[in-house]
Amino acid sequence: MLYLAIAYPRKIILDKAISMRYNSFISIKKVIKMAIEYKGQRDLVKFVRDASKSKYDKGTECYICGDDEKLEFHHYNSLSPLLHRWMKLNRKAGEDVLEWRDEFIAEHHKELYVDAVTLCKFHHHERLHGIYGKSPSLGTAAKQERWVNIQKDKQP
Repeated sequence: MLYLAIAYPRKIILDKAISMRYNSFISIKKVIKMAIEYKGQRDLVKFVRDASKSKYDKGTECYICGDDEKLEFHHYNSLSPLLHRWMKLNRKAGEDVLEWRDEFIAEHHKELYVDAVTLCKFHHHERLHGIYGKSPSLGTAAKQERWVNIQKDKQP
């Protein structure tokens, strides 16, 4: 029986799957497919986010209030629905994520790097998600940006 373990919130450790891969020559695609089946579609987002994260232009202060503690990078277009819509339209299989993630990142450069903002976690990022939900639909991107700019204009 195959066991998959998660050691860290953002890193997937496929402990027995990886040792099984080296012992019986299971392809990396098969290991990824097993991880996706075990943990669900969220892992696909992690594979894409890990590849794109190094290029994020995360600010040193909250865009709204200027606070410089506990900052988070917010995409107006949520990565998960954006990725799943693209996969469906382009008929991409989850187990092939390593092959097509760079293509996705290139096609969505604006959504990943431009249509994003650095916000303080407690004052503004959580408030924004309190209004638009944990994973806002793609149709709310302009509304989120407008909300952020209104909050910025309210600052003294």
